[in-house]
Amino acid sequence: MKLDGLNENAETESAAGETNIVADIEKDLRYIAGIIKQKGREILSNYTITPPQFVALQWLFEDGDMTIGELSNKMYLAFSTTTDLVDRMEKNSLVMRVKDPNDRRVVRIHLLEEGKRVIDEVIKKRQAYLREVLRNFSGEEVLLLKNNLMRLHQDMREE
Repeated sequence: MKLDGLNENAETESAAGETNIVADIEKDLRYIAGIIKQKGREILSNYTITPPQFVALQWLFEDGDMTIGELSNKMYLAFSTTTDLVDRMEKNSLVMRVKDPNDRRVVRIHLLEEGKRVIDEVIKKRQAYLREVLRNFSGEEVLLLKNNLMRLHQDMREE
């Protein structure tokens, strides 16, 4: 079902049905995001990191060393808030500030082994939870869900 004419034909029965489908998808995505957030917090409660620290560690794990400014932008946080966050993670031996080898004026945040271990464990536990939730889906349904979510994510990033 294409939703191209959604705004133009909003008064037709078909468009009304499409509007309801979009509303249902939005609601389901919102509820799923809430459940994932709650489950993620339950998993994090077994560790000494906060949800914002988890997000920061994820960015460093996936993208490698970066400046506080780069991390601030990725997390949509104020520079000062990110500095405090990094200070606490550095104190817990999760990250370390290092001079950029190409420009000694630049300081990068580097993920330490303990930070890698924690983020790896947390992500594996989150994946195990999702695997359990998906156990009643067929292999084909899981693949279809993955492909559709990938496409949705890509389209949203391009906006």
